[in-house]
Amino acid sequence: MEAVGVRDGRQRRAVAVPLVVDVVLPLVLYYALRSQGAVAWLALLLSGAVPAAHALVSAVVRRRVEVFDLLVVVLLAASAALSLISGSPRVLLLKDAGIPAALGAWILSSLWAARPFAFHFGRRLRGRDGEAEAERVWRDLPDFRAALRGLTALWGGAEVLDAALSAVEAWSMPVDLVPVVGRFQSLAILGAVAVLTVRRSRTFRSRWGIPLFGVRAPAAATTADQEATERTDVISGPGR
Repeated sequence: MEAVGVRDGRQRRAVAVPLVVDVVLPLVLYYALRSQGAVAWLALLLSGAVPAAHALVSAVVRRRVEVFDLLVVVLLAASAALSLISGSPRVLLLKDAGIPAALGAWILSSLWAARPFAFHFGRRLRGRDGEAEAERVWRDLPDFRAALRGLTALWGGAEVLDAALSAVEAWSMPVDLVPVVGRFQSLAILGAVAVLTVRRSRTFRSRWGIPLFGVRAPAAATTADQEATERTDVISGPGR
């Protein structure tokens, strides 16, 4: 029970920390600075520095640089430089379109890789104990491969949609409205994707007895293995 509580605590922190650092604190800081008379360019730069600073600190603590952390820092630096040259705060706002655009392109490009993004994402939930099983199911069950590729397309497409909407907002909406509209828009898209992902995962598990992510309970493993093998044999036919 104690181990479960520790795991649940880590999962809550994994959700809460990015939400606070990437959404709440930048918004609070931006509107606090604007209320004190700061120009939009400076308020956007300083509020955007919060997630960038968190990314740098996380990289130092982990002694490992994640792709997303590097992307946040690079885009902030590039947009700040371009905004300084152009004198327009809208260039800084485009950073919020650049991040999902890059992520969407990266996720969608994995559809042509040996394993799509959703499969690699599942490794964080499966751990080492479930990796061999996931590889076996990937090899033997076409529906498993199709489901993970479908989720990868969904996630990548959602990021591209978020990027397109953010770019339009950055150029057309009042500057002071864009940060809050963009954050809530991203959360809404993320929420919709999460709901669709959970539904697809539950449907797949109810049909095959195999989770798309995570590790099965040992007691259910044998029965699920037999069912999955029988279904795979039916699909493949005697000439497999």
